[in-house]
Amino acid sequence: QVQLVEFGGGSVQVGGSLTLSCEASGFTPDDWYCMAWFRQAKGKEREGVAYIDTKGKRDYADVVKSRFTISQDGAKNKVVLQMNSLKPDDSAMYYCAVADGLCYSWYLDTTAEFNSWGQGTQVTVSS
Repeated sequence: QVQLVEFGGGSVQVGGSLTLSCEASGFTPDDWYCMAWFRQAKGKEREGVAYIDTKGKRDYADVVKSRFTISQDGAKNKVVLQMNSLKPDDSAMYYCAVADGLCYSWYLDTTAEFNSWGQGTQVTVSS
C-alpha cells in the first residue's frame, strides 16, 4: 500500500511563492507510476494541477502553466511542486496522489485513476 505525506503548505501574499513536497513510501522497486497534485477549494470540486510519471512525462492545468513546476527527486519517490506568482484563486487544499502505471493526458481531468492520496496541505494566498 502506497502512503503519501505532503509538506510545505502555508500562507503567502499575492505574487509570492511556495514549494510543496510529497514523499511516497510503499512502492515496489521498478514500478511504473504517475504522481500528481490536485487541489480543492472550499465549495468546489477537486481539480488536477500537475502530474509527472516515472518516465518524466509531465503536464499542467492551463490555469497554472508557466507558474507552477512539478519535478521528482533522484529516487523518484518524492515529488515537488514549485508554485510561483501565486494568486488568490490558487488558495485550496492541495493533495498528492498516485496512480499505477504511467500518466495519460486525461489524468488531470479525473480523480478516478488515482488510488492513493495524501492527507492534504493548505495553501492560502491573500491579497
